[in-house]
Parts: sequence; C-alpha cells; structure tokens
Amino acid sequence: MSTPNPAWSERSQELAQLLARTALGDRQAFEALYRATSAQLFGVVLRINHDRAQAEEVLQEVFVNIWRAASGFDARLAQPLTWLTSLARNRAIDSLRRRAAEPATVSRFQGLDDGSDEGGERDLLEAMPSAEAGPLDLLDAASQAHELQRCMQALSGEQRSSLALAYYQGLSHAEVAQQMSQPLGTVKSWVRRGLQSLRNCLDRAAGLVGASKGAL
Repeated sequence: MSTPNPAWSERSQELAQLLARTALGDRQAFEALYRATSAQLFGVVLRINHDRAQAEEVLQEVFVNIWRAASGFDARLAQPLTWLTSLARNRAIDSLRRRAAEPATVSRFQGLDDGSDEGGERDLLEAMPSAEAGPLDLLDAASQAHELQRCMQALSGEQRSSLALAYYQGLSHAEVAQQMSQPLGTVKSWVRRGLQSLRNCLDRAAGLVGASKGAL
C-alpha cells in the first residue's frame, strides 16, 4: 500500500485514502467507499452482465472482494477507480462464466396423464425449438461486430482512446482527461464527436444492410 499521488484529482486522492483505511479494517471508510463508487461500479457490471438481479449480486461480491483485497491496492500502479473498475469487470466476467457452467436442473421429461395405471413420460426437448443461434443469426452478429470494428477504425486515435477509457473502463470525463493528460474540454469534445461519428457510421451500415435484405 502506498501514498496517493499528489498529482491526482481530489476524488482520486479521497478514494485512495478510503482504500487505505479500509485495508486497516475501518468499516466507516468502507461504507464511504461504497457510497462513493457503487453506482459507477454497478454500471460497469451491468454492461457485462445484463441481468439486473445478477448484476446486483455481483456488485455485492465485488465489495466483499474490495474489503478483503484493499491492502493490495498500489497507488504506484493504478488510480483507485481504475483498480476498482478492474475488480468489478473481472468479477462480472466470472459471473458469466459461472452461469454458463451451471448444469440444467429442470427435468426434460413430463409424466403423461392418459388415465392409465402404467403412466408414461414424454421428452419435452423434442417439442422445443433449438436455443442455438441459426446461420442467419450468426451472420448478423458477425456483420455487426465487423461494422463496429470498421467504424471504430474510422475514428481518430484520440477519439478511440477516450471512448475506450470512458465506456470500457468506466472512467469519468475528468479521469479520462487526467489519464490522457489533456484538458477536460478537449476530452469531452473527443467523446462527443467520437460517439456521433460512430452512431452515423453504424446507422449508414444498418441502412445498407436493410436495403440489401429488401432487394432479396
């Protein structure tokens, strides 16, 4: 555990102090840390795990982890919110992996009520459509991913970097400005123009796809 960087914003220094006190078992500091960061960390989790109920459970796991691991925060390696965001993102990804690995617990068989003493069963899966994506679904998903990548590449390097920090790492505009060593107004402009360019590019791509489907 190290002292906060004096060049950090006031909020970053405050979060670093709260983490330091949390590492010493200070419950009031931990509660203050929760109030200061829970909304933003919940947004990070929800962008990965879209099930709100599960996201709320993951957020509680995140803060349990923070309570246990606060002493591992090193101010020489990362800013407090960057470190907290990384914990939240990793826990959210783990939650998706756990969910994918959970075995099905619902019986696929249902008893037949045909009035006979012998009874019987039918396989419910025989009457269910496959949950797997079909060829057209996979094609659409691949096309959307390709278009997003193409549209991102059309942005300037500054726009891509600022959008990545703001929307993938969950940083505020002020923290993005600090990370990039740029004025706040400049960063806000990059984010605003980058989003607008990205939206216009994706809208044009969607229009072309719709036109091609209509011609089939």
